[in-house]
Amino acid sequence: MSEVTKECPQCKSPYAYLLHTTVYSCPECGHEWNSEEKSEDGEKNLVVKDMNGVILHDGDTVLFMKDMPVKGYSKPLKKGTKVKNIKLKEGDHNIDCKISDFGAMELKSELVKKVNL
Repeated sequence: MSEVTKECPQCKSPYAYLLHTTVYSCPECGHEWNSEEKSEDGEKNLVVKDMNGVILHDGDTVLFMKDMPVKGYSKPLKKGTKVKNIKLKEGDHNIDCKISDFGAMELKSELVKKVNL
């Protein structure tokens, strides 16, 4: 059985492998993507997972899973803070959001948990 590999779109590693039917995974950076999904403008969709491995989508609601100190802010954002209507993006901090009583912020998906409504 030959293993199908592709180049990772995030780190350009040639060792990304087929994880599921159409989902590829990169062993070097951990990035996962669906090779067949394309957005309306023709670019491939981004696959972002929360700390439990649940796939996040634009517009989801998430919770902080630990207190997060913020540089230049007197108090940390508390564990359990609910963030509504997230937007996904490429990069290390792959969630854009607005937090009530705080403002706009970028988050790492590994620090949040998806809320099932």
